[in-house]
Amino acid sequence: MKTETTLFVQPDSIVRRIWGDADVILLIFAGSAAEFALNREVDWLFFTGKLPADPIGRLFSTVRYAQEIVFQDEQKAGKAVGRMHAIHGVVEQSRGRQIPPHAYRDVLYMLIDYSIRAFERLHRPLTTAEKEEVFVTFRRVGAGMHIPDLPQTLADWLTDRQKHLEADLERSPFTDKLFVRYREELGDWRYNLLLQAQALLVPDKVRTLLNLPDKPLLASTMWLYGVLNALQLRAVVQRVLLPPKYLAQVQALDR
Repeated sequence: MKTETTLFVQPDSIVRRIWGDADVILLIFAGSAAEFALNREVDWLFFTGKLPADPIGRLFSTVRYAQEIVFQDEQKAGKAVGRMHAIHGVVEQSRGRQIPPHAYRDVLYMLIDYSIRAFERLHRPLTTAEKEEVFVTFRRVGAGMHIPDLPQTLADWLTDRQKHLEADLERSPFTDKLFVRYREELGDWRYNLLLQAQALLVPDKVRTLLNLPDKPLLASTMWLYGVLNALQLRAVVQRVLLPPKYLAQVQALDR
């Protein structure tokens, strides 16, 4: 007798819509790339050398893990979370010390926050219930990673998120090294587009530390996104805006 498969995220969940939309995912990681660079534990990202060596490639590997969780059943998603936990354990063992718990929470909180911000910027405001879905889904991921002291509710998370932003961000030489690598990978005009996208998304603390514009020019052109989508020109826009070597990988993010 077959046992019924339980999905980690239900098919009609807003979480699947967010993480099945390549454009939203790119914005999530534009915002995360900014905040990652400011985290006071960012030296962990440099320890293996993989992130500065290939920042865009690391983005895609992170996305693949996230999608593997969101679009799988409970068992397979649990295994993916377990692999992430094990990978971090190997890095900790190699370095001879543990990644601080607050650093794990910082990353988890980024995924929650930028999932909401990116979708709302491109599509529409989320309801409180939809934001709860995003929070609950990633809280389950955090619990699977054995991250301690996770907030129990969306309201508690909002409070703790603000505390983390105030306590855990600083501009350092690592920040500038990462942004140099972003520029080298993207080229000048795409790099400037990245800065504009980051300015649209990030919290005030991040914007201030990175000297991003308060009123980015990109904000006044966001209405075009809906028009181009309606005209079925999304693929054309992606070909123009994205580095050719990453185009296929970005388009494969659509579910």
